[in-house]
Amino acid sequence: MAAISTTYQKAGVNIATGDDLVDWLKKSAKSKDVGSSSVIAGVGGFAALFRARFAHMQSPVLVSSTDGVGTKVKLASDFKRFDGIGQDLVAMCVNDLACVGGEPLFFLDYYACGRLDLKSAKSFLLSVRKACDEVGCVLIGGETAEMPGIYKKGDFDCAGFAVGVVDESQILGAHRVQAGDRLIGVASSGFHSNGYSLLRKIFARDLKKWADVLLRPTFLYSPLINHLKKQTPSNLHAVAHVTGGGLDNLLRVIPDGTALELNGWPVPEEFLIAKKRAKMNWPEILRVLNCGVGLVLFVSKSKFEGMQMQVEAKGFRTFDLGEVVNARKKAWHLRGGMLNG
Repeated sequence: MAAISTTYQKAGVNIATGDDLVDWLKKSAKSKDVGSSSVIAGVGGFAALFRARFAHMQSPVLVSSTDGVGTKVKLASDFKRFDGIGQDLVAMCVNDLACVGGEPLFFLDYYACGRLDLKSAKSFLLSVRKACDEVGCVLIGGETAEMPGIYKKGDFDCAGFAVGVVDESQILGAHRVQAGDRLIGVASSGFHSNGYSLLRKIFARDLKKWADVLLRPTFLYSPLINHLKKQTPSNLHAVAHVTGGGLDNLLRVIPDGTALELNGWPVPEEFLIAKKRAKMNWPEILRVLNCGVGLVLFVSKSKFEGMQMQVEAKGFRTFDLGEVVNARKKAWHLRGGMLNG
């Protein structure tokens, strides 16, 4: 067996290093309950076990989501900064869960690299665990893969998998939305985790100058959405997470026979610079980047101001983004132009 391990290590895969990472993760893990549910067995086995108890729900429905962070991993690798990428990964999954009203239960990660570096991997996993703690779910398991010949030295990739639950009567979406509903835009923390194949080219000439902005982690919106859902369950109709595709994401949560009339908002400097350097017009860039709006809430017209105040009380900046109108074709229209464009 030792001979096989030695040969495998010469091929570029160090089993002992992988075992060290798993041991560290197991020792640093804390047993945790999620509501009335709990982890039976987590990191380190062949599969993780989770005891699901949803006595507080009449008709519990499981919700699942998977995502990555795209070529933002290249910047993290180049600048050796892995502490925010884990939050990006969790956010991209649990924010999507929350868009249908799902409360996250547990999370799994996949981390692949050419050669496993314990310091980098630990920094990434600590970031994942911290983000999971913030949204109230458990990092229940995952996979670490050394793949020499596939990834160059220092390169890595990651993927996340989240499972949550929602009571069927509380599912958010297009079936709740109607003409007259108002839109609350919730500010992003920056570029979040999409568009980086373009952004790396746009900022290539002064990448070091923009590193802090480009590596700023994605906001975790899940706790906000679940707070609003519990406070005013009938007034929050739908939620759109603005990721790849920009404002076109909003069309996913409106019914046939409606469209969106959108107001302009003040766009952060980094997006204005990206637009100028890429020589894109507003319709183009609004279909690629979030341009400062990371989340959109569809709410009852009469409850717009009250819910906007609730969002701001949680520390988020908001915008009056417009309204849902009757129309033959699903589309969004920007009326009046951008406030600083």
